[in-house]
Amino acid sequence: MKILDNKQTYQEHLMPLTIVWQQGSTNPDNRNNFAAIKEWFASLNGQEITWRQRLIPPTADVREIDWEPQRFDEVFAMRNPEIRGITLYWQKPDTQQERSTTPHKLELDNLRQYLYVYPQSQKEVAIRLGLPEVIYQTIQLTNPQLEYGKKGENHVVTLRDAQQKLEVKVALSPENFKQLKQQLQ
Repeated sequence: MKILDNKQTYQEHLMPLTIVWQQGSTNPDNRNNFAAIKEWFASLNGQEITWRQRLIPPTADVREIDWEPQRFDEVFAMRNPEIRGITLYWQKPDTQQERSTTPHKLELDNLRQYLYVYPQSQKEVAIRLGLPEVIYQTIQLTNPQLEYGKKGENHVVTLRDAQQKLEVKVALSPENFKQLKQQLQ
């Protein structure tokens, strides 16, 4: 049995972070990767997704592209997503018109739940579709008062900002506390 380190979650152990399918690839996992992507795509039925299309700079990796929302990006509930042959088919709400795109490459980012589609017809374009991003509220504390204590096996760090009248309590498991100490060194 493999012991997972603190940076690796159980889900990451079970499924690779990125699954790639490429047309004509000799990778022995290509067929299985395609099947996993096909299943994931079908699971989007009825779910709200984001659809973003960008030009790929000649020297950039797709993850270096600015994927921040832009004017022509879309958010919609995907209907009837399926892959027939290697073509992705779907419908938008309130329409019977079926849309499609045929890729030469697909990359599924399991961690962020995005599918990167590289259309055959537009080699310089990448499409990123997936579940909407979780937007976190950020609170900035500058030189807060610190308090540390233990509650059971957890380590509790309290941060107080008297000026903003904010108190943040963070309970850390022994593993997370150990990881925090390592990162602070």
